Amino acid sequence: MVPTASIITISICAILGIATPILLGWWMVKKYQVKPTTILLGAGVFIVFALILETILHQVVLKGPHGPAIMGNVWYYALYGGLAAGIFEESGRFLAMKYLLGKEPSGAKTAVAYGVGHGGAEMLIIFGLSMISNLVIAVMINLGQADTILSAVPSEAQAQMQGTFAQFETSTPGTFLTGLWERASAIILQLGLSVFVWTAVRKGGKWLWLFPAAILLHFLVDASAVLLMKAVSMVALEVIVCALAVAVGAAAVMLAKKL
Repeated sequence: MVPTASIITISICAILGIATPILLGWWMVKKYQVKPTTILLGAGVFIVFALILETILHQVVLKGPHGPAIMGNVWYYALYGGLAAGIFEESGRFLAMKYLLGKEPSGAKTAVAYGVGHGGAEMLIIFGLSMISNLVIAVMINLGQADTILSAVPSEAQAQMQGTFAQFETSTPGTFLTGLWERASAIILQLGLSVFVWTAVRKGGKWLWLFPAAILLHFLVDASAVLLMKAVSMVALEVIVCALAVAVGAAAVMLAKKL
């Protein structure tokens, strides 16, 4: 049986995972009069560059001849995964801001609105929807319908699914709250990186270095998370990732004054 406290926590995380991006977007439109299309553009670029194009790269690379070597070495995997995420997401951000937001005001609120869309879509799709899936699985386990779930997955994946069931049954609310914390850090990071790239696009010249800096910072956060995953506790990992995200956000606040 999945603990009742865990099911309640999963429900709260699912609600927050979906409601937070929507409320942030609504707040930006109402308070700062940003265009909803700017927020939607950020969401669209995340879907295209991170969920589609980057996924295609992973299918080619990780299922290719060098895939086992990358997957079998944490350093290779951190280097590859961090670079892929940084290059795809920041390149998409740069192209969208340069060619699709050219007529928008140069102030930082445009960058923040884009970041709300980018980070909000990431939170909603990766966290919110996964929490709904987790909630369905947890409820079905408690209703004695675990076999129904197993019968719906391929035979080669059933052992992994049974392991997932075991994890749910031994889970604590903190397990899922840590995921919510991670998403909060990710939104801060996405907001900060949006300001970095927007400054590079709008000011150009000597400020263009902020674009590769955004790629490097994105790589640093993602690669650090992979490398530290088995070296420190989950709470310590989230503290470190959050600290990095906040540092990027603080730098972005200073950059915003330049705009």
